[in-house]
Amino acid sequence: MTFHLSDTTYGTDTPEAKQAMYADLRSQLTGLVHGETDWIANTANFSSLVFNTMPGLNWAGFYFLKTRDELVLGPFQGKPACIRIKRGRGVCGTTVEKGEAIVVADVHAFPGHIACDVNSRSELVVPLFSKGEIIGVFDLDSPLPNRFDAVDAEGIGSLVKILEQTLED
Repeated sequence: MTFHLSDTTYGTDTPEAKQAMYADLRSQLTGLVHGETDWIANTANFSSLVFNTMPGLNWAGFYFLKTRDELVLGPFQGKPACIRIKRGRGVCGTTVEKGEAIVVADVHAFPGHIACDVNSRSELVVPLFSKGEIIGVFDLDSPLPNRFDAVDAEGIGSLVKILEQTLED
């Protein structure tokens, strides 16, 4: 399988436009990670693909559980970020606690939000699993309020599932 990066400019103004973008991203990601099992390489390319393809982002990256109670920064695209986040703290730590995606329309309204970039206004965090256990999160930030919705949570979730399969190979 070969990888081809699309130069399409995606729209995010309708659910249909978002669904088309995620279908294209799934195809691109499948080609990008095909046959590769290195977790750092795959998460680095995953972050880059999403950050450089999706409109309206100012950060895209991973945090991994290094202990039961602490996430540590992994591969990302964007400004420098917080290195360690306690379980249950901020959107990332809360996602670990809940084990499900969290969409935050306005980060200023989220109790305990951690502001690594003061320009971030909305956030989407999706959990990563291996063998049924949460191992980290994929975090997206946007300078736009209400940038993310349930369609984005489902779309990013579908990309994360492709990535998770590289752990099983």
